[in-house]
Amino acid sequence: MSPNATEEDVAAVVARVEGVGGEAFVSKGVVRTIIGLVGDLESFHHLNLRTLRGVADVHRISDPYKLVSRQHHPDRSTVWVGPAGRQVPIGPDSFTFLAGPCAVETPEQTLAAAQMAKGAGATILRGGAYKPRTSPYAFQGLGVRGLEILADVGRATGLPVVTEVVDARDVAVVAEHADMLQVGTRNMANFGLLQAVGEAGKPVLLKRGMTATIEEWLMAAEYIAQRGNLDVVLCERGIRTFEPATRNTLDISAVPVVQATSHLPVIVDPSHAAGRKDLVVPLSRAAIAVGADGIIVDVHPEPETALCDGPQALLGADLRELAQAVRRLPSAVGRVDAGELSRTA
Repeated sequence: MSPNATEEDVAAVVARVEGVGGEAFVSKGVVRTIIGLVGDLESFHHLNLRTLRGVADVHRISDPYKLVSRQHHPDRSTVWVGPAGRQVPIGPDSFTFLAGPCAVETPEQTLAAAQMAKGAGATILRGGAYKPRTSPYAFQGLGVRGLEILADVGRATGLPVVTEVVDARDVAVVAEHADMLQVGTRNMANFGLLQAVGEAGKPVLLKRGMTATIEEWLMAAEYIAQRGNLDVVLCERGIRTFEPATRNTLDISAVPVVQATSHLPVIVDPSHAAGRKDLVVPLSRAAIAVGADGIIVDVHPEPETALCDGPQALLGADLRELAQAVRRLPSAVGRVDAGELSRTA
């Protein structure tokens, strides 16, 4: 309250709060009076408390995302991905390398990319069967056939599989074939989809929206958690800024900020942040150094013929350089390779 607030002003605020079922605790100091509110934050927002006489300011002191916040879950979480017998951890004790083709094109291309990824040290295979593209004329993915190819390759290589789902109606069929469901940047605020993947019984990889604040990103995770699924991994993949030198601007600071705020694991996607293969390794090193719980990277046996995001896909010397970074750098920040902690039969 303002220094000149009267007893009547204080009483009016208390009455307004109690009128919507909240509680108001009044603390009086020498100069100021502070009123602490406990109850439903949404109902408080509609009270327009700042407009009441004697109110100097209103501050929220608790996180709006209760289930994914460290306020109520102080220890950081580990999410296990994969079927019983070959589960891979993503969390604070390890560093997890996810890699594979941006899009599933053929069985041969997907198997070759998966073998490249595994050879470089990846322990989870990524690949897109459904591709939400900016242009309606761009390759949209193979759909169910792509899921079948990805699942077959995952079994052949022993790698758990993560793939994107873009429509709530497809959640069941994607969950049938994949070990982890990905919600992409364009769907971060698709609340029906978030609720559907929250009910699917599989871990979820939630990418940050390209214009989303950290709070909006965590609120999207709350939608999933609110449906009973706390196995959520957050992915920083770059945000849209005024800078055109890269496809997106990788917000590397988001990793420690989110880790201090939420107990959920946080990984980084340097491929989609940069949109250029020459930046993938430097950004991966930065992600490891800042404390990310993992990275997810595009690889392709023939990037020049790729149907999706070929310019950012790694192979050859670039992939070997990344593999070296993934082997050597995590130990410098107290991490071990996720493969060493995997639950095997």
